[in-house]
Amino acid sequence: MAGHSKWANIQHRKGRQDKLRAKIFSRLSKEITVAAKMGDPDPDKNPRLRLAVKEAKSNSMPKDNIERAITKATGGDGENYDEIRYEGYGPGGVAVIVEAMTDNRNRTASSVRSLFSKNGGNLGETGSVGFMFDRKGQVIYPAAAGSEDDLMMAAIEAGAEDVESDEESHVVWCADTDLNAVSSALEDALGESESTKLVWRPTTTTELDLEGMQSLMKLIDALEDDDDVQNVTANFEASDEVMAEL
Repeated sequence: MAGHSKWANIQHRKGRQDKLRAKIFSRLSKEITVAAKMGDPDPDKNPRLRLAVKEAKSNSMPKDNIERAITKATGGDGENYDEIRYEGYGPGGVAVIVEAMTDNRNRTASSVRSLFSKNGGNLGETGSVGFMFDRKGQVIYPAAAGSEDDLMMAAIEAGAEDVESDEESHVVWCADTDLNAVSSALEDALGESESTKLVWRPTTTTELDLEGMQSLMKLIDALEDDDDVQNVTANFEASDEVMAEL
């Protein structure tokens, strides 16, 4: 499994768990607030909010935090965030997409450009690497949720496009516009997922050696640490030996 899925596994195994947890809660809260402000504050009537709340719950975000984020939007005192996508190249020519939510476009653009420059990358124009990715819905279940055949059957019945399974998890892929319906059908068949969200799935990958992976992770870590950055996706691929070294 290449690209996004491997990076998700790296993130999961890394240290910095407390710091990472705080960052995740902050980003999830921001997404919930934006989703609630853009549509109905009732998750059952707002697909984007429903998915944001579902992802928050799968990350063990407290119910009070979720409700507070929704109230922040409906109370009229929440910040106004712009959603921005940045694209560029990291070490080794790896394509990188950075998704941000910001109340100050100039600050965020300057910060992201600087982080690329300081960590062996180059920020490009919008569209410069986007053609190497497809926007997809991604639902992740633990391996214990069922066999590969069980997941494939459930995914087909739910209207998904593909399933990738390994010893640790099952990753179900679907069209971005079908994520709400597919995730609901899978939930009825298999129970709660580990993760349900929209992602950028690489259509082509760049293979890196250990040094290249270490340099790329340094860039991604720096971007992830920026308060305005919501998600970072890169189209890397690495051998099992390199991944084990990391």
